Amino acid sequence: MHLNKVHHIAIICSNYERSKRFYTEVLGLEVMAEHFRETRQSWKADLSLNGSYVIELFSFPSPPPRPSYPEAVGLRHLAFEVDDIEAAEHELTEKGIAHEPIRTDEYTHKRFVFFSDPDDLPIELYER
Repeated sequence: MHLNKVHHIAIICSNYERSKRFYTEVLGLEVMAEHFRETRQSWKADLSLNGSYVIELFSFPSPPPRPSYPEAVGLRHLAFEVDDIEAAEHELTEKGIAHEPIRTDEYTHKRFVFFSDPDDLPIELYER
């Protein structure tokens, strides 16, 4: 099997409008398409980063909360590359997004910072 790339990542959120605002206004993703699926009472948005489809954002009625602590088996976090970790951290702070301190990867010596989306899905910004 030859994989070409990661096509998209699907995220189920508890509050569609709140999460859509977070992913578009805080992270800067763009809505490529948005549909309400009547039979599932569910919204679906296709979100892009720099024109590339990356996240499928879903809402469902009453989804259970994500187990994060202790960390559960499955997807651990999303990571996005940034050019300047200090500028990105400053922007998070200005937008009122709580985050951990900047740390340095012991293997790559690159800096990174963690924060969470509205449903506590961990997100990492990793310096190029």
